Order: sequence, then C-alpha cells, then structure tokens
Amino acid sequence: MPTPRSSMTAASRPRSGPGRTYIGWRHKVVLPPPGPAPRRPAPADAETLSEEWIAGQLDSEKRTNRPLHFALVGLVLFALLCPLLWTLRILPGSLALGGVFACTAIAAPVVFALVQSRQVMAARLARAEERLAEERAERERALHEQQQEHARRYTEWQSAARAYEAQPRWYGMTVPPGTSAVLVVGGSDAGWSALLTTIGVSRLREGGDLTVVDLTGHAVARELVRLARRCAVEPRQWVLPADLPRMTLGTNLDAGQRARILSAVAAATGQLEGVDADETLLLRLLEVLGPDVGIARLIGGLRALVTPEGDAAEDDPALALLTEEERARVRKRCADDPGVRERAWALENRLSPFEAVGTRADDGAYAQVKIISTDRASGETAARVYGTYAVAALSELLETRAPEPASAGGRPPRARPDRTRSVVVCGAETLPAEEVDQVLTAAADGGVEVVLMFRTAAPAALQRFSEPDCLPVVMGQRGGAEEVARVVAEALRADGEGPQRLELHRLTEVIGEAVGGTVSEPDGAGAGQDVDDELFFPSPHTESGALIRNAAAAIAPLDLVRHVRSATAWGRATAQAAEIDTPVRADAEEGASVRTTGLDAESLRGLPSTAALVLTPHGPVLTDTNPGILTLSTATLATVEDSRNTGAGGDVGHSGATDGTTGGTDRRGSSERAPETGRPRIVPPDSTVRADTPEVSEKTDGSGVPETVGAADRLDPEQVPPNLGPPPERLDWRV
Repeated sequence: MPTPRSSMTAASRPRSGPGRTYIGWRHKVVLPPPGPAPRRPAPADAETLSEEWIAGQLDSEKRTNRPLHFALVGLVLFALLCPLLWTLRILPGSLALGGVFACTAIAAPVVFALVQSRQVMAARLARAEERLAEERAERERALHEQQQEHARRYTEWQSAARAYEAQPRWYGMTVPPGTSAVLVVGGSDAGWSALLTTIGVSRLREGGDLTVVDLTGHAVARELVRLARRCAVEPRQWVLPADLPRMTLGTNLDAGQRARILSAVAAATGQLEGVDADETLLLRLLEVLGPDVGIARLIGGLRALVTPEGDAAEDDPALALLTEEERARVRKRCADDPGVRERAWALENRLSPFEAVGTRADDGAYAQVKIISTDRASGETAARVYGTYAVAALSELLETRAPEPASAGGRPPRARPDRTRSVVVCGAETLPAEEVDQVLTAAADGGVEVVLMFRTAAPAALQRFSEPDCLPVVMGQRGGAEEVARVVAEALRADGEGPQRLELHRLTEVIGEAVGGTVSEPDGAGAGQDVDDELFFPSPHTESGALIRNAAAAIAPLDLVRHVRSATAWGRATAQAAEIDTPVRADAEEGASVRTTGLDAESLRGLPSTAALVLTPHGPVLTDTNPGILTLSTATLATVEDSRNTGAGGDVGHSGATDGTTGGTDRRGSSERAPETGRPRIVPPDSTVRADTPEVSEKTDGSGVPETVGAADRLDPEQVPPNLGPPPERLDWRV
C-alpha cells in the first residue's frame, strides 16, 4: 500500500546547496504586470465672474431700486415746481420754500438708500472675486499635490515596469530535497534526450558523477555526449554486448554481491522460480573458486557439475580453465543438492553471454560521465538481460557507502565521496520489478539520486506515485493514458488538490516539433544534419583548445550556457526560436504565447515531446525539459521558491489592477511602501554572506539606540532576490 505524499513545504525541508538536480524549466511570471502608466493630472479650466452673472446682479438691483428712482424723480420735479409756482404768484414764497425743503428732506433718505445699495452690490462683486481667487488657489494647491503624487506613483510604476520587463520568465525546476528517486512515465526519444541532457547540465555544472543506463537502443544520450565533450569531459561509453570485455562493472564486488547479480541475470529471462537456489549455487562456486574469479571460470565450474566425474573432457575449453583439484572441490561442495545438474546447465546457458566481462578491461581510471547502452540490434530480450546486469551491479555499488580504498600503488579512489552522484536508467520498463525495487532501495539507503524512465505505464512506477521519497514525472503518453490520468488524479486527491488547468508555453510546442526525433538518430542519418566527426575521430582537445579529460571541475554558468547553445541541437533550435519568448513591455498586452491544458487522458496524450508534468508536494507543475531554455535571456537557474517579489503592486498604474499572488510571497498593496533602505544585496542560493559586513536595521534594544546586525542575520538564506533590472539611464551632459 503506497504511503501518502508528504505535505512538507520546501521552506521546511533541508536544502542541498550544490547538489540540486534540474529536470527542466518552469514558465512563471512572478511579478504581475504593473498596468499602464498613471496619467498626469491636468489643470482645470480657470473660473472667472461671467458677464451674464454680473449683468443679472445689476438688473436685479435696478428692479429693486426702481420705485426709489421714481420717487426721487417725483420729488425733484415737485421741488422744481414749487419755485415756478412762486414766480407765477400762485403760491406764497413761504409755502414754496417749505415745499422745496420738504422734498429735500424726503429725497435725502432715498438718495442714501440708493448709494447704500450700490455699495452693497460692489461689496458682493468683490466677495465673489475673492471667493473665486481662494478656490483658484485651492485648486492650484490640490493640482500641485496631485502632480507630486503622480510623480511618486510614476516613479513606482517605472520601477515596477523595469522589474516586470527584466524579470526571468523561465525558472529552474529542481528535484525537491529529500527525494531519492525520480520516476518518469511516458515520453518519446526526443523528450528523454532533453531530460537526460538537462540532468547532465546539473552534474557538469558542479563536477558531479553521472551514470546512464540506456536500454532503449535509440542513442538518447547522444546530445549529452556532445555537451560533455564540449565541456572538456570525455564520457566513458560501453555498448553491450560488444563492450562487455572492456567493462569491469560488477567484477570487483564480494562473493555475495556477485552471486546476487548473476542470479538476477539468470532470472531476467522470465524464469523466476529457483532464484534463491541459483544464488546459493553461485555463492558456493565462488567460495570454492574465489570471490575474484572471472565469469568464464565460473561457467567452467558449472560445466564441471554437468560433466560426469570420470569424464576429463579435455576438448572442453570451459573445463580447461579449472584444474582437476578445483573440479573435484566444486563437485564435492555443490553436488549434494538435488537437481544440481539441471540447474547448473540452465545457469550456464543464461550466463554464457557474460563470460567475457572484464577480460580486456582498461586501467579503470575514474570517469565523471559513464554511459552503458544496449545495441539496437540485440532485441528486447537481450536489452532486458544486459540491463538487469548493469542495474543490479549499480544497485550493489550504491549500497556500498564507503569509498574504495587506495590501491597498493597509491592510486586514489575512483570517485570522491563528496561528489553528487546520479544514476539514470532509460527504458526501465524492460527491467524485472525486483530490480526496480532493489535500485530504489539502494538509492534511498546510499544517498544517491536515481532517475528511472518508463516508456509505458508500468505498475512498478505507478504504484510509487504516492511515496514521499519519489518524485513522479509524467510525459507525453502513447498508451495507457487513462491509467496514468487516474493515478495522477488519485495522487492529487491525496494531496488535497482539485482539478487544475496548467499553462503550456508555445515555445515548448515549437521546439518539440522542430527537433523531433533527430536527436536520437544516428549521426548523418537525418536530412541536413552534419556528421559529428568528434564521435568517430575523437580529438584530445575541444574547439577552444581545452584538454578533454575524464573529469572536470565545476563549470561556470555562462560557460555552460555557451556550451549548450553551440554543442547541442536543443540549444541551436532554441536560439533560432528565441523571438517567441521575447519579453513584453509593461505597457503592452502580452500575446497569446501561453495556452492552458488539463490533466485528463486526452491532455496527457497531447503533451509536446519536451513537456513534463511534475507532481510536486505543492501541486502539479508543467515543466519544459528542453536544456536549450538555459540559453534564453529570460531563463535563470534560480527556482520560483528562490525568487522574491520586490516589484510594486499591480495597482501602480492607472488601471488599478490588484496585485496577484506569487509562490512563497505575501500580498502587498500599493499604499504599503517599502522601507527606504539601500539596494538589496543579491546573494547566490549556494553562498553565504560574510558576517563581518554589518548593516544597520531598525531594531533597537530598548534604549532607543539602533542595533547593528549582520546581513546573514537579516536575509533569508533560502530565497534569492530576482534580477532588479537594468541600471538607470546615464545623464546627458549636453542638456
């Protein structure tokens, strides 16, 4: 019964700094687009007293004072009439003079009222002018504040736009810490070639060990070989069965380990009965003949059990390898078992293809990259037998944790114990289920990373999808897609994940179609392909003049990018299609370069050759295994979990878009401003910050005095700030 997958987060797991294994790249936009630039506030139209309003006010005043004007005119006329009547001797002079004074007394208040009304109107117009002036000053003050706010928001938007445009789009997808095995189900030769080359990039980058067992017969490791040679590393290759005499794998183990390996090989033909009896018989033969005896002499011991005791069989070359005393000791030690003759005869037939193992081996110098492949003309049964031998021997070596002791001549061990070791088995569906269990157990116990690639939906892989120390990877399915989709759905339900839609980049589809099966064809077989003379006529130097050796130190990332671009078909094809992944400007709309896909059987059948669905503990992630993505300007070796969202929120622009969530980061609104500190220091994920470089923080010890802390105490060692973009533009001295 498979155990449930671990829900432990990446932050809580211990990180293995230099030993991270990349299985592809994940397309992710961590920083959300800032939207369009904020608009500059425009000043409002200037407001003045309109002529219509002033005319209305004056007209209202005239209508109000019209009776007073009429009364004033009447009084003036009456005052003028009184002297006229006196001159005409109609009124006496006293009455005429009294009338004039009376009119004057009555007209004085009327004139005062009219003058006061005019003053009130003038004051009203002045107050209106003052109010408009105050409003105009308030608008100018508000406009100045809006312009200052606009300048601040535009600066934030510009920083967010630069960070958005300069941020990586392709992040490295690594095997989580604590994972001992990667199980790949499905895929084509092109997809396996891409994945194998990407894993090789991880090991070549740090100088680690890589062993590849290719049971497909289709040369899926060809691009890896080219990349290794360009990196000045000479891979050691064995093609079985032709190179069995040159291979020493499994010959330098103890008797018990060799007996188990040979019994597993004998059982690989499908006859699983009597495996323990075969191992016991082989162990007894090794006790008699010695643990270091060759397989040819071991077959001679089996032939001695089949040959009658009185028959010397002088014409038998197998028996000629043993002396009379050794034959007698073999018969005495093993002849007491019932049915030993039949078992010895069957073991002899099954082990006869391996009698030349190690007979013409070289000096056994250490090789950083080792490739064991089967000949495509051997057939599936031969691939199963030879693959069983290679994987069983590797399993026994993985269980040996201690390094090999130095030889008598002072030769150092073959491999450094601090190296990161990876074993990749291509075509693991041809192996017996017992060998798959054995190699997974050895990997978990020995601290070695094992990658098993199954062409079909083998039960040995599907039943381990829920184990916490295994990382399931699903590639394009050709058969059994329904079963794989069902197992994927069960694994997601165990993790609490519901149905999801994953994003598939157009570059993944284009590169998969462009490269196709040319990466696994023989050199020169494809149309338009140049023959790689280095594979047929190996040179001791690379094109740059570097000496090709069996091992090399760690390679700088920029040199590795250059080698991937020039040496592999993936790098060349990706460089030609790089315009598909051109970064989009912050104020432009991103094109339809990403489409969504599901997790059903039909979607799994339609996956491109380099696409891989990785079932991480945090949910499914669609990954591109194409190693050429490393050559893109938008790619980085950092993972999404390593990056930090240091850009502005999504509502910086005028559109007012909200800030999206990113993996491992918190939401930050536009009103929350970051503290005005210096530019953050970019620390590599595998390096440490010197503790003697102090930096001032806002933390105090209670006395009001700031406390000085080291950068290592303030920065999170598990996260790396992303690329903050290009430096600011240089000032023009001509202005």
